[in-house]
Amino acid sequence: MPTFTSRFREIPRRVPIDEHNIAVQFDESKCKNCTLCRRTCANEMTVLDHYYLPSTGDMPMCVHCGQCAAVCPFGAITEVSEIEKVKAAIKNPEKVVIFQTAPAVRVGLGEAFGKPFGTFVEGKMVAALRALGGNYVFDTNFGADLTIMEEATELLNRLQSEEAPIPQFTSCCPGWVEFAEIFYPDLIPHLSTTKSPISILSTIIKTYFAKMKDIEAENIVNVCVTPCTAKKSEIRRPELKASSQYWDIPGIRDTDYCITTRELARWMGEEGIDFDALADSPFDDVFGQASGGGIIFGNTGGVMEAALRTAYYMFTGRKAPAIFLPFEPVRGLDGVKKATVTFGHFVIHVAAISGLANARAFIDDLIARNAFEDYSFIEVMACPGGCIGGGGQPKMKLPQVKAAQQARMDSLYARDAETDIKASWENPAIQKLYKKFLGEPLGEIPESLLHTYFMSKHSLLGKMGQVKPEDNPMSTRFKPHEVNKV
Repeated sequence: MPTFTSRFREIPRRVPIDEHNIAVQFDESKCKNCTLCRRTCANEMTVLDHYYLPSTGDMPMCVHCGQCAAVCPFGAITEVSEIEKVKAAIKNPEKVVIFQTAPAVRVGLGEAFGKPFGTFVEGKMVAALRALGGNYVFDTNFGADLTIMEEATELLNRLQSEEAPIPQFTSCCPGWVEFAEIFYPDLIPHLSTTKSPISILSTIIKTYFAKMKDIEAENIVNVCVTPCTAKKSEIRRPELKASSQYWDIPGIRDTDYCITTRELARWMGEEGIDFDALADSPFDDVFGQASGGGIIFGNTGGVMEAALRTAYYMFTGRKAPAIFLPFEPVRGLDGVKKATVTFGHFVIHVAAISGLANARAFIDDLIARNAFEDYSFIEVMACPGGCIGGGGQPKMKLPQVKAAQQARMDSLYARDAETDIKASWENPAIQKLYKKFLGEPLGEIPESLLHTYFMSKHSLLGKMGQVKPEDNPMSTRFKPHEVNKV
């Protein structure tokens, strides 16, 4: 192997993390070289070992999923906290601070306060955010309903087009999107252009809501509370500034800050908030109503199921039949789930995948067999189990991971079962938004505000491009090796 001196120490045992990483950070003084982060990144997420540091200019590839932080038992790898910035915004009398909360947070947050896995704590979560100083608290599930309206319409357009690339891949998960942009740029035309629920709701807040409440958009501070560390990267994508373009105000982002479930729990502890003593509080009603389809977004297969509920209605004019409520073939913690769905004369094959190792194997198989047309719609979530297993969720001991994920998943599905409104198109608040502001799905205003684009980042891999672990001299998966230490 050619001599190579890296700026990262103990590369065979750790994930190299750049000091400018926007999502996760590394404290070498706390690291015990247990190798859990490296094994997770290389084997479970298949990022490490698929690039070569000498080729990338000693720059680590990262999709910001935070799974390295989730498995680190010593606190050496943590999320990059934005709590102090949020606190500063709350103290600024000119700012209107708006929190929105992702579905998986409400079934994970309670664990940080001793509650059983999967305890549904939506009311206390909202109350806590009000106590911390939020002017408004909105439900990201509403954004999920809005995402489905656009994404389901996009899917139907692709199915009826002879030119649009099939299958359509979901793009709600920023870790998956970055993974595709870096390692599989040829898939970019297949990615849904619809923004993720958080990004889509943030845009609506700084346009429609700002206009409705007569608030200057630059004075709104959008804070998303999420199980996902990759959102810290997503919200800084340069293209996610639709509100800036709408108002012709340079420099404002649609979403300003992202805090994880763990960060929220820690902040509550620092402020001395008694979680058990909190009285349940509802979301603010402008964006507080969501369908069951929006609720289940936090689970692997949830986006798929929600999209099918609405796409079926859009295509047939009838509510989705009982077979979609629930749609069992795409439920559960299996890494790859497949199903066949009939929409009138369309028979489509779908798949729901969680965990990037599963996604890589699935995609590589499609490429090897030239079999992309075998599927019409594919959901991919970077983290095992979907957002419920996000890198910013409360930590648990490794033997408890599956039990925690299953309990969180069951909790979201139970809430869906209790909800009268099952599909996104049925949400009266969504119907009102389209009637008063957006027009029709995929119309001129939705295209400008609710859709985005993606770009190849394959060049970041350098001249060698993507490598197989068995061909990577720095891989530890197949053979031991020596790396010069700095």
